[in-house]
Amino acid sequence: MSPRVLLVDDDAPLCETLALGLGKRGFTVETRLSADDALRALDAADFDAVVTDLNMRGTSGLELCGRVVESRPDVPVLVLTAFGSLEAAVGAIRAGAYDFIQKPVELDVLAIALERAAGHRRLRDEVRRLRLETGRLPRFDELVGESGAMREAYDLIERVAGVDTTVLLTGESGTGKELVARSLHERSRRRGGPFVAVNCAAMPEALLESELFGHERGSYTDARTAEPGLFRRANRGTLFLDEIGDMPLGLQPKLLRALQERAVRPVGGRDEIPVDVRVVAATNRDLESAIEEGRFREDLYYRINVVHIQLPPLRARAGDVLPLAQHFLAHFAARAGKPIGGLAPAAAEKLVAYAWPGNVRELQNCMERAVALTRFEQIGVDDLPEKIRDYRRSHVLVASDDPSELVPLEEVERRYIARVLEAVGGNKTAAARILGIERKRLYRMLDRLDVAPPKSS
Repeated sequence: MSPRVLLVDDDAPLCETLALGLGKRGFTVETRLSADDALRALDAADFDAVVTDLNMRGTSGLELCGRVVESRPDVPVLVLTAFGSLEAAVGAIRAGAYDFIQKPVELDVLAIALERAAGHRRLRDEVRRLRLETGRLPRFDELVGESGAMREAYDLIERVAGVDTTVLLTGESGTGKELVARSLHERSRRRGGPFVAVNCAAMPEALLESELFGHERGSYTDARTAEPGLFRRANRGTLFLDEIGDMPLGLQPKLLRALQERAVRPVGGRDEIPVDVRVVAATNRDLESAIEEGRFREDLYYRINVVHIQLPPLRARAGDVLPLAQHFLAHFAARAGKPIGGLAPAAAEKLVAYAWPGNVRELQNCMERAVALTRFEQIGVDDLPEKIRDYRRSHVLVASDDPSELVPLEEVERRYIARVLEAVGGNKTAAARILGIERKRLYRMLDRLDVAPPKSS
């Protein structure tokens, strides 16, 4: 919906000109020629923002601003001030004005300020709603969020949870892959059995082999007792193989055989032991690229990738940032015994604007830190980490109205490919899919255009 603006100025021609210009820029504008008429209009209807001249006959714009802030603190007020009237502008801000615009008014500047003000109001409303509905936030087991990408993931979880099909979870670090694995387990017929997780990147090959498949007594130095291994510990339950893309290449054939035969042979053992295990694997790697580079077996990839659930990065589900933040805030505030009600609107704006390279895990850590540091009943901007407070979203400029700034087509191509790679966290398979080209062609383009891969988060 287009933002509704109440424009107040006793200069009727100027008022009409501004209203016409804002209307062409997508705003719905009502005009009033006095502060008293404006207050009556605010009592009768809802507006996303008020724009008022500072110097008017009768009740001044400064008085109008103070009364709006007092009676309708949710409606931002923008004040028009004469050029160079810094003292008046400071007075308006002290009276609670959201912003001030200098005369003569540039319509594009006013429109941008109004868009920002209307967005600020929507954010305040969302923060207030979340604060009231903390216990009723949209959730799926321990997963929080209602974006389209997450709803697709929920649907897949529900459809596949009841069968023993192997599931591959992919997504950047911190997107919640282990929570999805636990959700699959809790919704399955195996929920009464164990959920066993192992990080395949956390130990060397020999130790990981023993950890997964067990070992017999005396099979190696210090093996004083036999150990069953995680496959057998997860019997009649779920085994979660996290970071499977980092599993040593030499161990992959043994894992493939265990998955195919549903049996394991302990290190130093002669016989295979049957196991009844549902396997869920996860990785933040591009496995198809790893296969081409000889770092991952293709047959193992197809064995674990029976059902694929892709978890989106947090930057691709911006609508979930505030519900997640409120969820974590409530959790950490309760644990710390602090009466923290929610987020200040300015802090919420910073959270929404940030790109979250560390995804949900980074947001969780951010809110834990904010709860620990705050001295107030709301999380403010000063409670956030410096990199979030000072973050400025970068945009790739590929065109300009100035012919001297226009770039060759090859440069446009290079910048766009770099931007797509950044958006998908460096996943070349996903980037090729978005670009509509084969992965091999993407590799050739990266070499030709000298596109550096994005920095790992």
